[in-house]
Amino acid sequence: MEGLRKRMKTTEGSEMETAAGVKVGVEEEVMATAGSEEIVPACSEEMDSDIQRILEKIERFTQQVSEMLESGKQMFKDLSSEFEERLILIHREQMEKWQDEIKELRMIDSTNESSRELLHNAQIHLLQNVREN
Repeated sequence: MEGLRKRMKTTEGSEMETAAGVKVGVEEEVMATAGSEEIVPACSEEMDSDIQRILEKIERFTQQVSEMLESGKQMFKDLSSEFEERLILIHREQMEKWQDEIKELRMIDSTNESSRELLHNAQIHLLQNVREN
């Protein structure tokens, strides 16, 4: 990218207001970048070095944020899978518990029906004996 930049010309200084509100003169130079021109302030090698360090920090920070986003996505994906598996397991266990309760109730009902039938037969037998006597 820097190989595409060429210094075209230096223009007369213009005024620029700083954050403190002080106006200072700034020399500008026109740079050609990939077929377009942009006006950038002319600066010393030291300033270029400082700017380059900041750009490198931006690049590292951008890379760090990108890596954190990817790891966060993966973490949420893993957590989502674990949550889904655990929820399915809880559902399955509860269904089995209720199926066991249903089996137990059917067994109790069957036993109660057998007992009721036995008592009914005993009642009929007793009533026949009482009538015969």
